[in-house]
Amino acid sequence: MSEDLAGAPCDVVLPCLDEAEALPWVLGRLPEGYRALVVDNGSRDGSPEIATRLGATVVRASQRGYGAACHAGLLAATAPLVAVMDADASLDPQQLPTLLAPLRAGTADLVVGARRLVSRDAQPWSLRLANVEVARRVRRRTGVDLRDVGPMRAALRLPLLALGLEDRRSGYPVETVVRAADAGWRVLGQEVDYLPRRGRSKVTGTPLGAWRAVRDMSAVLAR
Repeated sequence: MSEDLAGAPCDVVLPCLDEAEALPWVLGRLPEGYRALVVDNGSRDGSPEIATRLGATVVRASQRGYGAACHAGLLAATAPLVAVMDADASLDPQQLPTLLAPLRAGTADLVVGARRLVSRDAQPWSLRLANVEVARRVRRRTGVDLRDVGPMRAALRLPLLALGLEDRRSGYPVETVVRAADAGWRVLGQEVDYLPRRGRSKVTGTPLGAWRAVRDMSAVLAR
């Protein structure tokens, strides 16, 4: 294990749009040494106030879009390590140490959470099919053996900033993998539990939303 990273803190970027119902559970399960950066992307349900009351650092992202929120959080982060995960309680912060273990050991440069559904209710069939297709395209484009390009991932902060990610919509996770692979990074998939989200999905909760997300990701792969 790298001595420099063995005990290094990690900033956790949590893109947030109306996640008042989920935030208490998510923030309450952050392990010691992991600081929450809740990136508000225009919430109207009091999410920023709830996050502040629970001790999180709130970052405002004026530009709408998943990638815009991730980028704002990355710019606000200061820890050597940074992780990104959804704030809707579909992912368990208690699994962050396992996700980051390859980074701390120096055996990976980017770790991507591969979602393992704990129940069929965790994800609609339309999105499951879309994820399989996106992962197939990413494997073909990069040669990286990933079965899922999910919303939970971790890397060293400064190298991640240096990748110069440009997508500000749903293509951001795919662009992260593509640019990392093109830069010669060691990209590793790590299984993580995927739970039924709390509250309504604002992005991929409908077939139309799933189609838009796949469109954004496909545009990244086509560049």
